[in-house]
Amino acid sequence: MKYTQHVLDKIEKVIEEAGYILRYERGTFQSGYCILQSKKVVVLNKFLQTEGRINTVIDLMPQLNISIDALTHESQKVYEDVMARAELANA
Repeated sequence: MKYTQHVLDKIEKVIEEAGYILRYERGTFQSGYCILQSKKVVVLNKFLQTEGRINTVIDLMPQLNISIDALTHESQKVYEDVMARAELANA
C-alpha cells in the first residue's frame, strides 16, 4: 500500500460509510487518535502527515465496529486490505 492522499481518501471513506465521523483536531494524543465509541466519532491528530495518518487509521480500524455489509464493494476491498495489513503488523 502506498502512502498517498488517494489511499488515505479511500480509507477515510470506509470509516465514514461505517457510520463514523472522522475529524482531524489538535490535542495531546498518545497514540495519534481518540475514539469516542458512544458517538461513533474518531479524532485524529491533525499534525500527522499523510503516512502517519494512514498508519494511524490502519492501527485503529480493528477497534471500530464496522459491518462489511454496510460498505460499498470498493470500500469492502479497501477494508479487507487494511485488516489484512493490520493483522500482519500485529503478528
